[in-house]
Parts: sequence; structure tokens; C-alpha cells
Amino acid sequence: MPNWGGGAKCGACEKTVYHAEEIQCNGRSFHKTCFHCMACRKALDSTTVAAHESEIYCKICYGRRYGPKGIGYGQGAGCLSTDTGEHLGLQFQQSPKPARSATTSNPSKFTAKFGESEKCPRCGKSVYAAEKVMGGGKPWHKTCFRCAICGKSLESTNVTDKDGELYCKVCYAKNFGPTGIGFGGLTQQVEKKE
Repeated sequence: MPNWGGGAKCGACEKTVYHAEEIQCNGRSFHKTCFHCMACRKALDSTTVAAHESEIYCKICYGRRYGPKGIGYGQGAGCLSTDTGEHLGLQFQQSPKPARSATTSNPSKFTAKFGESEKCPRCGKSVYAAEKVMGGGKPWHKTCFRCAICGKSLESTNVTDKDGELYCKVCYAKNFGPTGIGFGGLTQQVEKKE
């Protein structure tokens, strides 16, 4: 039967969807108010939708229903999921766990990955990748990457190091640079001739 006027039919409520309120997904049209997860009813947008045949889900419910099953799946990287999916009508079968020894097979790799991280020379605390700045061949916190004398925040263009400490170029020149007449500081008494 031809569609005499109006717009396409909504994939959720089957009513007419006019252009001003239309959201398209997977070749189907939806009202903005009907564009929600079919399992948890959460509102969706183009970044959170996952389509399966004629159904739309949020990414979490889609993963629970159609993704890999078992412990550790369905909640994103690095998370342990204890959701069995029973509220979605899924059957969960737990596989037997393999026996693990109490000690790690290679403690140096374990320590490098999970244990001790590099320490900041200024404060002595661990320096993680998100806050790491290299200076003088050592890792520093962004907040600790300052001149040891004046406290000025440093950058790669104005940093100098001496004996494991960081200095701005001005403080380094004043304290460790050449001295004498013509170098910014008089250290010799010049006798006046009468």
C-alpha cells in the first residue's frame, strides 16, 4: 500500500515519523522520543547505539545479549563483570577455573607491570605515564618539573640540569655559569686610578 503523505513509520511505535523529529539508524526511522534501548530503555544517540537486525540497544545491553559470555566480558576493558544476564533471559554457564600457582612465574615482569613504577626525584612519589615529564634523563611529575631555586615552571626550551636537579636557564647562569666582568656579575674589585 502506498504511503500517502506523512513520513516513514517509526521502528519502535509504528507511527508516522516526520522529518523534524526523525532519527535514522540501520536504514530505519525513529522518533527522537522512541530512540531508546529495547532492554534497559536508556535514551540513545549516534555514539551509544548498537543495532542488531531490527532491534536497537545501548552498547552495554548489546554486549550482554550478543557479545562474548563469561566472567570478564560485557563491561568494557579491564572490568570484571559479575552480571549473568538473567534479567535479559540469558543462561550463564561457568567453566571450571584452571589451577594457578601462588607465586608468579616471572616476578621481574610482574613487578615492572604492576608493582614499582619510576619515582620522581623531587618528591619521591611514583610517576605515572599521564603525568610524566622527562628532564635530565629522569621522570618528573608535571607539578615537580620546576626550577630548584626560583620555583619557575620549566619547559624543554628553558630547562638545564646539574647534579640531578633542574634549573631554569637564568638561575643556572647566575649560580653555575661563568663569572667576572662582562658576565652579569662583578666578582672582582676594580681599582680606580686617581
